[in-house]
Amino acid sequence: MLFENNLVVYLMILIVALMHIMLFYTPRGLRTRAVGEHPKAADTLGVNVYLMRYVNVIVGGMIAGLGGAYFTIGSVGRFDEIMTAGKGFIGLAAMIFGKWNPIGAFTSSLIFGFADSLQVKLQILRVPIPSEFLLMAPYVVTMVILTGVVGRAIPPAADGQPYEK
Repeated sequence: MLFENNLVVYLMILIVALMHIMLFYTPRGLRTRAVGEHPKAADTLGVNVYLMRYVNVIVGGMIAGLGGAYFTIGSVGRFDEIMTAGKGFIGLAAMIFGKWNPIGAFTSSLIFGFADSLQVKLQILRVPIPSEFLLMAPYVVTMVILTGVVGRAIPPAADGQPYEK
């Protein structure tokens, strides 16, 4: 069971661990979190806010690209139209539910992945539930979890706000 997965799965576990260590135990992680919480204060301390944000967006895009590569190479083996089926939004929900922490996002992704796997297994077992309802399972779980989390999970203060000197 341990060594029957794709290389991307092991890379994901390594990236989650490294991101957690980098964000919470290194000076670069402190600067990254400062730029996300209070960019003016970080700029006052000499942190190049623009450079940090650009580098972090590029690294995040590379990690997202690895996830997209897993869909085509590791999971399905070919590229199909609409193959992600909204799983990017489920990933955002996992980040919110995980309280913007790499390990929290990983564990909450396991919950959403379980819901997705459950609907596939129930279809194979020919449960007398229409397949359309079974296909909704991951999205229903996402909405139910987010209704209980919204308001409790506090995003970074400067999330999505452009910085002006």
